[in-house]
Amino acid sequence: MKIISNKKKLLNLIRFENNLGLVPTMGAIHKGHISLIKKSISMCKKTIVTIYVNKPQFNRKIDFIKYPKNLKKDIRYLKNQKIDYLYLPTNKQIYSTPPNKKIKINPLSKKLDGKFRSGHFEAVADVVDRLIKIINPSKIFFGQKDMQQLKIVESFINKNHKSIKVIECKSIREKNGIPYSSRNSLLSKSDRLIASNIYKFLLKNKSKLIKNKSYLKYYKSRIEKFGISKIDYLEIVDVNKMIKPYKKTKKIKIFLAYFLGSVRLIDNF
Repeated sequence: MKIISNKKKLLNLIRFENNLGLVPTMGAIHKGHISLIKKSISMCKKTIVTIYVNKPQFNRKIDFIKYPKNLKKDIRYLKNQKIDYLYLPTNKQIYSTPPNKKIKINPLSKKLDGKFRSGHFEAVADVVDRLIKIINPSKIFFGQKDMQQLKIVESFINKNHKSIKVIECKSIREKNGIPYSSRNSLLSKSDRLIASNIYKFLLKNKSKLIKNKSYLKYYKSRIEKFGISKIDYLEIVDVNKMIKPYKKTKKIKIFLAYFLGSVRLIDNF
């Protein structure tokens, strides 16, 4: 694994790569990331992982400050995966020009998480766009755990980088049912138990919710009693109708966002 923080050096190394897989991350590497990396290794000749904590996509300064960072641990973890390149860009390399406040993305950005995180998806699309322009991968890998983000970014890439294929990968869950997330490291044991219980409770009642959305208000009040600080949303969504062109088949999922203390968790299943 070659670790590169110099942009010119990176470009020299990957100049002639014609089947390069990109796995963009913000670090705090976990098994969810590893699943993306393994998928890339299986589909591409070479794989590059990036670690860059993108400040503009954080809606609160405190969330950016508290975001878990452990580069030494990440490097050890990634070396075991036998990736080809690890790119650690500086702020100047990514934002050689100011953040693009006028970037155009799908209107889905105004729904679900978009109602609570103004400008978040625009900032994500912007940084992905910048990484793509530097690396020019053949394929880029995202997890379904951040389904709304995945769909928005996929739509953006399909319109602006047509030669790049977006590969979506299944969510990977801990034994207790919680999807792997960098923010999980900020949870206490009691928080983890609450998150696990919420997932199991909603999964058990998923069919009832799908059959009758009027139950949403009732189940929302139920999970608020599990010990969470706040719930942003609990919604039933047909994933195949999130982004046009719509697919004829239905793929119904529960979308959820809530707080445990100051830690905000999202999930879909």
